Amino acid sequence: MKNLTQEKGEIPAHVAIIMDGNGRWARQRGLPRIEGHRAGAQSVQAVLRACAQAGVRYLTLYAFSTENWRRPRREIAGLMSLLAQFMNENEPELHKSRIRLRTIGRLTDLPPAVQFALDRVSKATGNYKEHQLILALSYGARDEITQAVRAIARKVKCGEMDPAKIDEAAISRHLFTADIPDPDLLIRTSGEMRLSNFLLWQVSYAELYMTETLWPDFRENDFFAALEAYGRRKRRFGGLAGKSRP
Repeated sequence: MKNLTQEKGEIPAHVAIIMDGNGRWARQRGLPRIEGHRAGAQSVQAVLRACAQAGVRYLTLYAFSTENWRRPRREIAGLMSLLAQFMNENEPELHKSRIRLRTIGRLTDLPPAVQFALDRVSKATGNYKEHQLILALSYGARDEITQAVRAIARKVKCGEMDPAKIDEAAISRHLFTADIPDPDLLIRTSGEMRLSNFLLWQVSYAELYMTETLWPDFRENDFFAALEAYGRRKRRFGGLAGKSRP
Protein backbone atom coordinates (compact mmCIF):
# COMPACT_ATOMS: atom_id res chain seq x y z
CA MET A 1 0.00 0.00 0.00
CA LYS A 2 1.33 3.43 -0.89
CA ASN A 3 1.81 6.00 1.86
CA LEU A 4 -1.71 7.35 2.35
CA THR A 5 -2.42 9.68 5.26
CA GLN A 6 -5.34 10.31 7.56
CA GLU A 7 -4.46 14.00 7.75
CA LYS A 8 -5.21 14.44 4.04
CA GLY A 9 -8.38 12.40 4.30
CA GLU A 10 -6.89 9.62 2.17
CA ILE A 11 -7.57 6.96 4.80
CA PRO A 12 -11.27 6.47 5.50
CA ALA A 13 -12.26 6.52 9.15
CA HIS A 14 -15.10 4.08 8.48
CA VAL A 15 -15.23 1.30 5.90
CA ALA A 16 -18.36 -0.78 5.32
CA ILE A 17 -18.26 -4.04 3.36
CA ILE A 18 -20.93 -6.12 1.64
CA MET A 19 -19.26 -9.53 1.79
CA ASP A 20 -20.57 -11.25 -1.34
CA GLY A 21 -19.58 -14.36 -3.25
CA ASN A 22 -19.24 -17.08 -0.62
CA GLY A 23 -21.73 -19.36 -2.35
CA ARG A 24 -20.19 -18.89 -5.79
CA TRP A 25 -16.73 -19.55 -4.39
CA ALA A 26 -17.91 -22.87 -2.97
CA ARG A 27 -19.82 -23.82 -6.11
CA GLN A 28 -16.78 -23.21 -8.30
CA ARG A 29 -14.91 -25.74 -6.18
CA GLY A 30 -17.68 -28.30 -5.93
CA LEU A 31 -18.06 -27.67 -2.20
CA PRO A 32 -21.12 -27.15 0.02
CA ARG A 33 -22.10 -23.48 0.41
CA ILE A 34 -21.16 -23.55 4.09
CA GLU A 35 -17.52 -24.05 3.09
CA GLY A 36 -17.65 -20.75 1.25
CA HIS A 37 -18.87 -19.06 4.43
CA ARG A 38 -16.13 -20.80 6.40
CA ALA A 39 -13.50 -19.53 3.96
CA GLY A 40 -15.06 -16.07 4.14
CA ALA A 41 -14.35 -15.95 7.87
CA GLN A 42 -10.64 -15.97 7.02
CA SER A 43 -11.18 -12.87 4.89
CA VAL A 44 -12.74 -11.14 7.90
CA GLN A 45 -9.59 -11.85 9.87
CA ALA A 46 -7.43 -10.52 7.01
CA VAL A 47 -9.42 -7.30 6.73
CA LEU A 48 -9.28 -6.74 10.48
CA ARG A 49 -5.49 -6.94 10.29
CA ALA A 50 -5.44 -4.56 7.33
CA CYS A 51 -7.67 -2.04 9.13
CA ALA A 52 -5.35 -2.02 12.12
CA GLN A 53 -2.33 -1.57 9.87
CA ALA A 54 -3.88 1.24 7.83
CA GLY A 55 -5.52 3.05 10.74
CA VAL A 56 -9.16 2.50 9.77
CA ARG A 57 -11.09 3.01 12.99
CA TYR A 58 -14.50 1.58 12.11
CA LEU A 59 -15.27 -1.52 10.07
CA THR A 60 -18.89 -2.54 9.44
CA LEU A 61 -19.56 -5.93 7.89
CA TYR A 62 -22.88 -7.00 6.37
CA ALA A 63 -22.84 -10.43 7.96
CA PHE A 64 -26.50 -11.51 7.77
CA SER A 65 -29.44 -9.60 6.30
CA THR A 66 -33.12 -9.76 7.15
CA GLU A 67 -33.59 -11.30 3.70
CA ASN A 68 -31.07 -14.07 4.46
CA TRP A 69 -33.65 -15.76 6.69
CA ARG A 70 -35.25 -17.00 3.45
CA ARG A 71 -32.30 -19.31 2.82
CA PRO A 72 -32.48 -23.06 3.52
CA ARG A 73 -32.67 -23.86 7.23
CA ARG A 74 -29.54 -26.01 7.06
CA GLU A 75 -27.48 -23.16 5.62
CA ILE A 76 -28.82 -20.72 8.22
CA ALA A 77 -27.98 -23.15 11.03
CA GLY A 78 -24.47 -23.54 9.66
CA LEU A 79 -24.01 -19.77 9.41
CA MET A 80 -25.17 -19.25 12.99
CA SER A 81 -22.81 -21.96 14.20
CA LEU A 82 -19.92 -20.34 12.32
CA LEU A 83 -20.76 -16.96 13.82
CA ALA A 84 -20.65 -18.29 17.38
CA GLN A 85 -17.43 -20.15 16.59
CA PHE A 86 -15.88 -17.02 15.08
CA MET A 87 -16.65 -15.04 18.22
CA ASN A 88 -15.16 -17.63 20.53
CA GLU A 89 -12.03 -18.23 18.44
CA ASN A 90 -11.27 -14.60 17.61
CA GLU A 91 -11.94 -12.95 20.95
CA PRO A 92 -8.21 -13.14 21.91
CA GLU A 93 -7.28 -11.31 18.69
CA LEU A 94 -9.86 -8.62 19.37
CA HIS A 95 -8.29 -8.06 22.79
CA LYS A 96 -4.77 -8.12 21.36
CA SER A 97 -5.63 -5.46 18.76
CA ARG A 98 -7.93 -3.58 21.17
CA ILE A 99 -10.93 -3.88 18.85
CA ARG A 100 -14.38 -3.21 20.25
CA LEU A 101 -17.11 -5.53 18.94
CA ARG A 102 -20.51 -4.01 18.26
CA THR A 103 -23.66 -5.28 16.56
CA ILE A 104 -26.56 -3.67 14.71
CA GLY A 105 -29.81 -5.26 13.58
CA ARG A 106 -32.64 -7.31 15.04
CA LEU A 107 -30.46 -9.34 17.34
CA THR A 108 -33.39 -11.02 19.07
CA ASP A 109 -33.95 -12.93 15.81
CA LEU A 110 -30.67 -14.79 16.37
CA PRO A 111 -30.39 -18.12 18.23
CA PRO A 112 -29.83 -17.71 21.99
CA ALA A 113 -26.32 -19.22 21.82
CA VAL A 114 -25.29 -16.68 19.19
CA GLN A 115 -26.84 -13.82 21.17
CA PHE A 116 -24.93 -14.96 24.24
CA ALA A 117 -21.58 -15.14 22.41
CA LEU A 118 -22.07 -11.71 20.83
CA ASP A 119 -23.15 -10.13 24.11
CA ARG A 120 -20.25 -11.68 26.01
CA VAL A 121 -17.59 -10.50 23.56
CA SER A 122 -19.21 -7.08 23.15
CA LYS A 123 -19.08 -6.52 26.92
CA ALA A 124 -15.53 -7.89 27.20
CA THR A 125 -14.25 -5.48 24.53
CA GLY A 126 -16.52 -2.57 25.39
CA ASN A 127 -13.81 -0.29 26.77
CA TYR A 128 -11.60 -0.32 23.67
CA LYS A 129 -11.59 2.94 21.70
CA GLU A 130 -8.91 2.44 19.04
CA HIS A 131 -10.91 0.32 16.59
CA GLN A 132 -14.47 -0.93 16.28
CA LEU A 133 -15.84 -3.95 14.44
CA ILE A 134 -19.57 -3.58 13.78
CA LEU A 135 -21.44 -6.69 12.63
CA ALA A 136 -24.75 -6.13 10.86
CA LEU A 137 -26.85 -9.17 11.79
CA SER A 138 -30.47 -9.77 10.86
CA TYR A 139 -30.08 -6.26 9.49
CA GLY A 140 -32.04 -4.41 6.84
CA ALA A 141 -31.76 -0.68 6.21
CA ARG A 142 -35.47 -0.25 5.48
CA ASP A 143 -36.30 -2.01 8.74
CA GLU A 144 -33.82 0.22 10.58
CA ILE A 145 -35.36 3.40 9.15
CA THR A 146 -38.88 2.10 9.87
CA GLN A 147 -37.95 1.48 13.50
CA ALA A 148 -36.44 4.97 13.73
CA VAL A 149 -39.63 6.54 12.35
CA ARG A 150 -41.74 4.59 14.85
CA ALA A 151 -39.54 5.72 17.75
CA ILE A 152 -39.80 9.35 16.65
CA ALA A 153 -43.57 9.03 16.19
CA ARG A 154 -43.94 7.71 19.74
CA LYS A 155 -42.01 10.70 21.07
CA VAL A 156 -44.13 13.13 19.07
CA LYS A 157 -47.32 11.46 20.27
CA CYS A 158 -46.40 11.79 23.94
CA GLY A 159 -45.10 15.34 23.52
CA GLU A 160 -41.39 14.59 23.93
CA MET A 161 -40.52 15.83 20.42
CA ASP A 162 -41.73 18.75 18.32
CA PRO A 163 -42.42 17.65 14.71
CA ALA A 164 -40.92 20.92 13.54
CA LYS A 165 -37.62 19.93 15.15
CA ILE A 166 -37.30 16.64 13.23
CA ASP A 167 -34.28 17.01 10.96
CA GLU A 168 -31.58 14.74 9.52
CA ALA A 169 -29.64 14.77 12.79
CA ALA A 170 -32.74 13.71 14.74
CA ILE A 171 -33.33 10.78 12.41
CA SER A 172 -29.67 9.74 12.61
CA ARG A 173 -29.89 9.71 16.41
CA HIS A 174 -32.62 7.07 16.21
CA LEU A 175 -30.76 4.69 13.90
CA PHE A 176 -28.78 1.64 15.09
CA THR A 177 -25.61 3.57 14.24
CA ALA A 178 -26.47 6.68 16.26
CA ASP A 179 -22.97 7.16 17.71
CA ILE A 180 -21.02 5.77 14.76
CA PRO A 181 -19.78 8.04 11.96
CA ASP A 182 -21.20 7.37 8.51
CA PRO A 183 -19.04 5.16 6.26
CA ASP A 184 -16.56 6.97 4.05
CA LEU A 185 -16.02 3.93 1.82
CA LEU A 186 -18.37 1.09 0.88
CA ILE A 187 -16.79 -2.04 -0.62
CA ARG A 188 -18.78 -4.77 -2.34
CA THR A 189 -17.13 -7.96 -3.53
CA SER A 190 -18.03 -10.45 -6.31
CA GLY A 191 -18.84 -7.86 -8.97
CA GLU A 192 -22.41 -7.10 -7.93
CA MET A 193 -23.59 -3.47 -8.25
CA ARG A 194 -26.31 -3.31 -5.60
CA LEU A 195 -26.59 -1.86 -2.09
CA SER A 196 -28.86 -4.74 -1.06
CA ASN A 197 -30.67 -2.84 1.68
CA PHE A 198 -27.43 -2.04 3.55
CA LEU A 199 -26.97 1.24 5.46
CA LEU A 200 -29.09 3.15 2.93
CA TRP A 201 -29.22 6.31 5.07
CA GLN A 202 -25.60 6.17 6.20
CA VAL A 203 -23.90 5.61 2.81
CA SER A 204 -25.52 8.61 1.14
CA TYR A 205 -22.12 10.25 0.67
CA ALA A 206 -19.87 7.18 0.80
CA GLU A 207 -17.44 6.37 -1.99
CA LEU A 208 -18.33 3.07 -3.65
CA TYR A 209 -15.75 0.44 -4.60
CA MET A 210 -16.85 -2.69 -6.42
CA THR A 211 -14.49 -5.59 -7.11
CA GLU A 212 -14.90 -8.85 -9.02
CA THR A 213 -13.01 -10.69 -6.28
CA LEU A 214 -15.19 -13.16 -4.39
CA TRP A 215 -15.24 -12.55 -0.64
CA PRO A 216 -13.34 -15.73 0.37
CA ASP A 217 -10.48 -14.60 -1.91
CA PHE A 218 -10.45 -11.03 -0.56
CA ARG A 219 -7.29 -10.41 1.44
CA GLU A 220 -5.10 -7.58 2.74
CA ASN A 221 -3.80 -6.57 -0.70
CA ASP A 222 -7.36 -6.33 -2.02
CA PHE A 223 -8.34 -4.12 0.90
CA PHE A 224 -5.31 -1.88 0.40
CA ALA A 225 -6.20 -1.57 -3.29
CA ALA A 226 -9.62 -0.28 -2.24
CA LEU A 227 -8.00 2.23 0.11
CA GLU A 228 -5.68 3.45 -2.65
CA ALA A 229 -8.64 3.92 -4.98
CA TYR A 230 -10.42 5.86 -2.23
CA GLY A 231 -7.32 8.03 -1.71
CA ARG A 232 -7.48 9.13 -5.35
CA ARG A 233 -11.10 10.27 -5.12
CA LYS A 234 -12.14 13.93 -4.73
CA ARG A 235 -15.06 14.02 -2.33
CA ARG A 236 -17.32 17.01 -3.02
CA PHE A 237 -20.52 16.11 -1.14
CA GLY A 238 -22.54 17.89 -3.81
CA GLY A 239 -20.38 21.03 -3.61
CA LEU A 240 -17.19 22.20 -5.23
CA ALA A 241 -13.80 20.51 -5.19
CA GLY A 242 -11.97 21.13 -1.96
CA LYS A 243 -15.13 21.89 -0.01
CA SER A 244 -15.84 19.78 3.02
CA ARG A 245 -19.11 18.08 3.85
CA PRO A 246 -21.60 20.44 5.52
